Amino acid sequence: MHKRGHPYKIFRRHPECFNPDIREGIQHGSDPFALRNLHFTRDTSESMGINQIKGGALIMAGSGMATGGRVVHHLKHHIWRADSSVIFVGYAAQGTLARRIIDGAKTVRILGEEMRVAARIYTIGGFSAHADHDDLLAWYGTQKPAHTFLVHGEESGREGIANVLRARGLTVDRPVIGDHYSL
Repeated sequence: MHKRGHPYKIFRRHPECFNPDIREGIQHGSDPFALRNLHFTRDTSESMGINQIKGGALIMAGSGMATGGRVVHHLKHHIWRADSSVIFVGYAAQGTLARRIIDGAKTVRILGEEMRVAARIYTIGGFSAHADHDDLLAWYGTQKPAHTFLVHGEESGREGIANVLRARGLTVDRPVIGDHYSL
């Protein structure tokens, strides 16, 4: 565990995010992250060292769409291994490395190298950190922004939101930056 800061610090500031049992345990000094074989890495060299582990390991890395960051390096070291499993959690947009893997690509280009996909691939949905269609429209109903840019998600989803906003009497321009919409 790093002395520079336990990732638990951010959670300690938001006890309302835990269920009552965990919250009560924390108040009595329990640390839900104090697991015998759980190690947090903060710097790149430690993260690179994970790829040298022989045997079983569970690597949790950010960027669920696998578009950048350390997860890309971990994929490069493990996607070709038939004894590995890769689990994507949450949404992966069309055109991302994660989406190509989830959709069954036999090979993918990772950091300039063509890699065979031999690992078992799994997905767990429902863990997106972003607001969904209904949440965005509910928020929009309480706000009056001068400009809105629809920049995230599938084109069909952005078009759906644009259509609802048009029905509310707002002007939706055609794309101004790539496939982004400006209102």
